[in-house]
Amino acid sequence: MKRLIPLVLLLAACDPAAPPAPEAGPKPDAAFATQIQAVEKARAVEAQVMDAAQAQRKQVDEAAQ
Repeated sequence: MKRLIPLVLLLAACDPAAPPAPEAGPKPDAAFATQIQAVEKARAVEAQVMDAAQAQRKQVDEAAQ
């Protein structure tokens, strides 16, 4: 009987239902909206700069050959 109680408690603790789906993510605070926009703009500019640098390296390599 003493072994049966912990076994019942252990089995009762297991819930066969799936856990709830997590939220999409925390919404950014409105106070930081301008900073978030600035970071996104900087990432876009960074991509353009990297593409231009790669094109310039390609031109230098072709001119060196």
